Amino acid sequence: MQVRDAMSKQVLVVGPEHTLRQAASMMATRRVGSAIVIDPDAQGIGIMTERDVLYAIGGNLDPDTETVGAHITWDVVYAGPEWTLEEAALAMSRGGFRHLVVLEGTEVVGVVSVRDIMRVWAAARERV
Repeated sequence: MQVRDAMSKQVLVVGPEHTLRQAASMMATRRVGSAIVIDPDAQGIGIMTERDVLYAIGGNLDPDTETVGAHITWDVVYAGPEWTLEEAALAMSRGGFRHLVVLEGTEVVGVVSVRDIMRVWAAARERV
C-alpha cells in the first residue's frame, strides 16, 4: 500500500500569525493532529503539531499571545504519495515524529500520520 492510500487529503493550513489557541482550536474542530504552515516570507512549508502546542503551554507560554510562527517545525520530512506505508513508517520512526507532509512536486497534497497508517493496516488485516 502507498501513502496516497492512507493520507488525509484535506489539509489544515494556518498562517504564522495565528495564535497557538487559534491553531489548536482549528485542529480540534477538524480533529487533526497537525497543521501545515505556509509562510511566503520565510522558508516555505512548515508544520505545527499538537506536540508543539503541548510543549508551548507546558512551558508556561500564553497560547493567546504566542504565534504559530514561533513554533513551526521547518525541518520537515516530506513523503511522496507513491511511497509505501512501510517507507513512511520507517521515516517517522527514524525521525521521532508522527506526521509527514505529502508533496507531489512542490504542491502539498496531504498529510499522513501514524494513526492513518495504523488505520489502513488494521483494515487490511481484518480483510485477511
